[in-house]
Amino acid sequence: MATEARVWRQALKRLLAIESGWADLPARQRALLECRHWLEEQTAAPRLRQLARLVDPAADRARLMSVLVPVEREVARRRVTDVQILDRDAPAEQPPAARLPLILVADSFRSAFNVGGLFRTAECFGAEAVWLCGYSATPEHPHVAEAALGADRLVPWRACSRTADAIGDLRRGGCAVVALETVAGADDLAVFRWIFPCALLLGNERFGLAPDLVAQADACVRIPVFGRKNSLNVVSAAAIALHAARCAWEADFQSAAEARLHGATSHAAGDAAQRMKGATTYD
Repeated sequence: MATEARVWRQALKRLLAIESGWADLPARQRALLECRHWLEEQTAAPRLRQLARLVDPAADRARLMSVLVPVEREVARRRVTDVQILDRDAPAEQPPAARLPLILVADSFRSAFNVGGLFRTAECFGAEAVWLCGYSATPEHPHVAEAALGADRLVPWRACSRTADAIGDLRRGGCAVVALETVAGADDLAVFRWIFPCALLLGNERFGLAPDLVAQADACVRIPVFGRKNSLNVVSAAAIALHAARCAWEADFQSAAEARLHGATSHAAGDAAQRMKGATTYD
């Protein structure tokens, strides 16, 4: 059994090396052929040996994944994360969108991976900053950096020992504080009217937000759920709320721009009418 487990790990190492060097076509084709021959020789792992028929020098990436994924799953101690699945940034020449005037506040997140995911989500939606409160891990933690995919270097952050103090600082700075929590009386996210600038308060994965923190907030919103589970992963919930906030902010921004344009157009039309009236003569 120990020998078979070692063979599966060796197979995973070979396949990952092929996947990481995919861009080099000649080297990739050689490695695929060598891998196929090696797999065919692994009598200690019959199921692994059967996968050899799927390994072909002309295989595309999807075919490689049809071999790689089963091997990853067999090597059960390997953690498969988004770091291996996707790490693709927008082109450098693409200008970033305007910052959303919203700060994410994490209250004692237990998982460093969730903190990293929060940075990644914040960056994608253009959030202003992330505040890490209580025992939430900071970007110095390797798991935060791993899950953030570099977003921790793009989004400003601040560490706060007490969430209550952070809320006080935010309110004194002119931010409305919105708690995201499944409590009685919380507003439905779909109809909530956002006020900017604001901060979105997110609770611990297991315990949520303490009642005293919810009481400090200016508003409380909830995401309606329709299954048996009453909650989402905190990063998933943050993404849904951030999307709603971003849409509301851009709609307000567009409405204000249209109002300014309408006012300028009306003013210009009035000036033109006055000039025409002054220039008109009658015989």
